[in-house]
Parts: sequence; structure tokens; C-alpha cells
Amino acid sequence: MTHPMFARHQAMLERAVQAAAERGYWSPFSEMPSPKVYGENAMAEGRAAFDAYCGTDFQLDQPGCTGTAGAERSPYGVPMNIRYPRCSGEALIEASQAARESLQALGAEGRVGALLEALVRLNQRSFEIAHAVMFTTGQGWMMAFQAGAAHAQDRALEAVAYAWREMSAIPAEAVWEKPQGKNPALVMKKRYEIVGRGTALVIGCGTFPTWNTYPGLFAALATGNPVIVKPHRNAILPAAITVRVLREVLAEAGADPNAVLLAVDDSRELTRFLATHKAVKSIDFTGSNSFGNWLIENCRQAQVYAELAGVNNVVIESTDDYKGMLRNLAFTLSLYSGQMCTTTQAILVPANGIDTDQGHKSFDEVASDLGRSIDKLLADPAVAAAVLGCIQSSDTLGRLDEASRWGEVVLASKPVAHPEYAEATVRTPVLLTCDAADEAAYMEERFGPIAFVVRTADAAAALALSERITTEHGALTVGAYSSKPEFVQQMIAATQRAGVALSLNLTGAVYVNQSAAFSDYHGTGANPSANASYSDSAFVANRFRVIQHRFAA
Repeated sequence: MTHPMFARHQAMLERAVQAAAERGYWSPFSEMPSPKVYGENAMAEGRAAFDAYCGTDFQLDQPGCTGTAGAERSPYGVPMNIRYPRCSGEALIEASQAARESLQALGAEGRVGALLEALVRLNQRSFEIAHAVMFTTGQGWMMAFQAGAAHAQDRALEAVAYAWREMSAIPAEAVWEKPQGKNPALVMKKRYEIVGRGTALVIGCGTFPTWNTYPGLFAALATGNPVIVKPHRNAILPAAITVRVLREVLAEAGADPNAVLLAVDDSRELTRFLATHKAVKSIDFTGSNSFGNWLIENCRQAQVYAELAGVNNVVIESTDDYKGMLRNLAFTLSLYSGQMCTTTQAILVPANGIDTDQGHKSFDEVASDLGRSIDKLLADPAVAAAVLGCIQSSDTLGRLDEASRWGEVVLASKPVAHPEYAEATVRTPVLLTCDAADEAAYMEERFGPIAFVVRTADAAAALALSERITTEHGALTVGAYSSKPEFVQQMIAATQRAGVALSLNLTGAVYVNQSAAFSDYHGTGANPSANASYSDSAFVANRFRVIQHRFAA
């Protein structure tokens, strides 16, 4: 019998599977915070819900609670003081394992149906979640609503769609009949059960606590694995809201709510304990190379899906829309103060300059014109605050303060007064120039609003350098500008060899650091910046096993 939650949302699921195959634009969740879609009072209610959390104990009825933890600091200067249940690692593991059987009993349809129901409910709370994302990460409001709510929900649905497609390809049962000539045929009945590998650990990041967390979380649950969510210590609230919604829906669907658990502790030892526990069979992680590589090297009992640091880069050979190119790059470098894993860091420009629709431009002109474009974009403090958001981490501020020692400053970073939040930490990007030989400056990720215009011998050298950067250090995005078809083909070949996605001649309202669910593959798993992709079949298929039993008919 079809699970009622599955039947309720089957049409959306089928459309999601279709969208993943077609790779065109589609979303069931509106990315615009329109009162016509979400209700006339959605904004006020979302802010009120966030305010109600502040200064209180976040209620989650989880086992093994030993007190409270949590010390989130808002980059906007908004006091939060939310206390979350602290549960022992042993209790989390034990409860997760105990919940596995009920998750298995739901079957693929029941699990997928429950997850679809949870996504619909999360979408209804998008304003609440967006405020939680905004005030914990420092994202501007519109980005927090889009990336933190609607687009994260898209990515979750995409993962569920891929999981369903892979699981639904496995028949529940079959009759095996082998002819034996004149003798009776050999007949066996066989049944196939999709079984999760075991407890999954999803480790959140501080800048995109839903967008980066949802794919692994929903893929693991869909394929029958109970999940422990370990959020970043400064972005707990978005994860806590999500976990609470999932627990409520799973309980209604007939499963043990402990199939999803929140792990919060003021120390880092809990993460290491959970990650290395023999019961944990998969780990999803977004963050630094140091901890990501530690997970890969030390958690041999688990399949690790890791998105790590990289040096995203753009090659400029020529352009037939110079102003459009500069505007596009300026926005790319400024959006959320460069605190995106896809933001360009190194812009590779030939030493003898580039040909444009406005005549030949020297290397120095390209760099200075880009600096002026950034200045123009951020001239209005209200616009600047909306685009830049806030600096999420003090480590990023430290890198920004010392950036001048890595190259010649074309555009210095400066503070911006936020029109609503006096204590908000807002900074404009710093733009530097350096030579290709100065690899110590630009050949490692410098997370935040820090970008280099790198002087290369010529366009061929820029292309080769882009490929080497990606191959040796990794990149999630590469861009290129060229009006020459032969150079475009060379860039396509180079990025295919290096295993990275390429964006060509972006001059309008699409940016290299944006990724669309159901159309763009985020990461490839083919260069050092990530060993997996959001989302493809490989991202979900290894999270379950098919266990059969057979008997004579």
C-alpha cells in the first residue's frame, strides 16, 4: 500500500525526477519572498519566530541530554544566546542505531514521502529559516532567503529525486526461471530489500548551514540511514529548526524521530568522536582542507563526501562586452563578501592586455577598471550592505587586514556602516595585482573578499595556469572571457582535463558563483576541491545496499 505522504507529494517527486533528467529551470519553491506566495504577514512572523528563539532553550526531546550548549555570535551584532540540548555522543549513537529499524520499515516510499512532506513544511517556514540563516551567517536578507531557504530546499529535493530514481530501479521481487531442457525448469523467487549502510554524520559549515547541509542530510535519510547533524558552532539555529521539523514529520509517518538527531557541544571533541565511531558509515562535510583531509584519512569505516577549499579562477583573453564583464565580475567578487565556496579568487590576465569592444585594454587598465566597477557597485551603503552582508568569521577579518602584503593594492577594503544594524561587521573587497610567479600569494584559498588580478605571460599561459591551479589545488568554478572560438574550445578542453565546471562570457545577471539545482552540478568530484557532486547518482547510490533473499518456488 502506498504511504499517504508519498501519495500526497508524488506529482512533485515525478516532476523533480523529470527536471533532473532535463536539466532545465524548474523549482516548486519560490525564491522571491513575495507576500502573494508566502502570505501578507510572512516577513513579520518569520522575524518574530527568530526573536522568540533568542535568549531561550531550544526544545528538542532528544535522549542523553546532559545540559545545554551553544554560543552563536551574530555578525550583525544581534544578541542570540540560544541554548541547545547537549547530548552525549554515546547516547546519540545508541539512539540513532535504535531508530534505524523503524526508518527501514517505512520503505523507500515512506521515507521519500516523509521527506517531501518535511520540505513542504520547511518551505512554509522559509522566512523563519531565512532570518536564522541571516543572523548566524551574516548573509544579506535576500541571499539568506534564496540560498538559505528556497534554493536549499531545491537542493534537498534534488537529492531525494536522485535517491528515489536509484532506489525505484530495484524491483521488490522477481521470479527466476532457468530452463533445463526436457527437465522441469529451475524456479526461484527472489526478494530485494534496500538497506541503508548505517548512521550518517552530516557536519555543517558556518556560511551556508542549509544549502550545504541539506543534500547529504536528505540523501542519507531517503536511502534508509539515520542521521546525526553536527552544525557549525556559529550556525546552529538553521540546523536545529530543520531537525525539529524532520523529527515531527518522521514521527507522524510512523518512524522513530531519533532517526534525525542534533549534536551540539561547545568543544570539538564530539565531532571527532562521532566521525570515528564504528557505527557511522557516511560523513558529509563542507569546510577546511585540514579537517576534511583528517576525516578522509582517519574515518576509514565511513564513506566521506567532502567539499574542501579551492582556488576558483577566471581567464580573460578578450571580450566583446567590456562593461558587462566588469559589472559581472564586480558583483561576483562582492556577493556575500566573497564568503562562497564558488567565488572567484584569481583573475588571470595577459601581461600585454586584452582586446575589447572598447579597444585594447592594458593589464593595469583591466585591474583598475575592475576596482572602479566594484566601487561603483558598492557606492550606496544600503546596496553595499545588501550585497556584501557581514563578515562571518574573525579569521576572515584577519586575512582581510593582512591582504596588502600579498600583492599591490588596486582597491583597498573599507568598512561600511550598515543602515539597520550598527554593530554589523561589513567590509568591501580588497583587489590586488601580482605576477604569475608570485604563487605564494594567490595559489591557495584566501577565503573572503580577497581577489587577485594575476599577470601572465600571455593568454596561453593564463589557460595553462588555470588548468594547473585546478589540478593541483582544486576549484569548484572556472570562468573564461574570450571572443575567439578557438580559445573557447581550448578552455573547454582544459577544464575537462582538470575536472571543473566552466562558465563562459558571463556579462548579465548570471554569475560564476551561483549554482542552480536540477541544472548545475555543484562540484565534480574530479579535482581536489571536492570528492563528490551535488547531486548526481554517485552522490546517493553508495548510501544504500541491496540485500536479497531467495527461496525455491
